[in-house]
Amino acid sequence: MMSEFRDFISRGNVIDLAVGVIIGGAFGKIVASVTEDMLMPVVSLFLGGTGFSNLYVPLAGQAANLPLAEAQKAGAVLAYGNFITATINFLIIAFVIFLIVKQVNRILPKPPAPPPAGPTPQEVYLMEIRDLLAKRA
Repeated sequence: MMSEFRDFISRGNVIDLAVGVIIGGAFGKIVASVTEDMLMPVVSLFLGGTGFSNLYVPLAGQAANLPLAEAQKAGAVLAYGNFITATINFLIIAFVIFLIVKQVNRILPKPPAPPPAGPTPQEVYLMEIRDLLAKRA
């Protein structure tokens, strides 16, 4: 059982996956920081100084001008601002991954074309019949 586990772990795909998950987690934190610390403050300037994290719809009759944390204490709210931020994070990560995959596919050599398929069994039989008929003539 231990040898099977060692063989499983030593496969290249498992190691590649582990490295990808670790790098992806670190990259996700970088993108989250860029979005929350650099992009959203600029966007909030256009929204009148309100950051996306404080955008919500009150559902329990509380005032709409309270900060999100206070509004949540006062009752139910639909906090859609954090969802917008998470969506922007996802789009940035997806675009960067798209660019990376596009460049890797451009750099990697194209796989060789598959060899032409051989004749089908029907074609082989027809060729044998042809050859037999050619010998008779």
